[in-house]
Amino acid sequence: MKKTSFEIKKAPAFELPDSAGEKIKLEDFIGKYVVLYFYPKDNTPGCTVEAIGFRDLKDEFEKLGAVVIGVSKDSAKSHEKFIQKNELNFILLSDEEGEVLKLYDVLKPKKMFGKEYLGIERSTFVIDKNGDIVKEYRKVKVPGHAEVVLEYVGEISKG
Repeated sequence: MKKTSFEIKKAPAFELPDSAGEKIKLEDFIGKYVVLYFYPKDNTPGCTVEAIGFRDLKDEFEKLGAVVIGVSKDSAKSHEKFIQKNELNFILLSDEEGEVLKLYDVLKPKKMFGKEYLGIERSTFVIDKNGDIVKEYRKVKVPGHAEVVLEYVGEISKG
């Protein structure tokens, strides 16, 4: 397995509602790899391209024993529309209060039109079957990102 640039650490536990309002816990996925990605907003160009990238590779992730989960501050209702509009086939979780965003340290100061605000830094975490974070991608650039993550999960799944 390739060395990571940080120490492996336990993924912070959480429970959030999915697009149907069902509570999903990270611990529900022990025994699988989890690709946990944080994105700024439903139905925006970059976030849509990123979601479609993961959608199109879902079967490949599943073959490796991995599940993809997206998280943003959008409501469950917004996620449901985003899922339907883009035929998404994986879980989207709603963190309207930003608690999980804080746990994973993805809320960062941003600027738009001269105003500063706290926004989501596009980030992906690969969590192994034991619930440990084994890879972090920060300041993600969308084109090709899902493929890069799939390649990494493929490497670690060999074992």
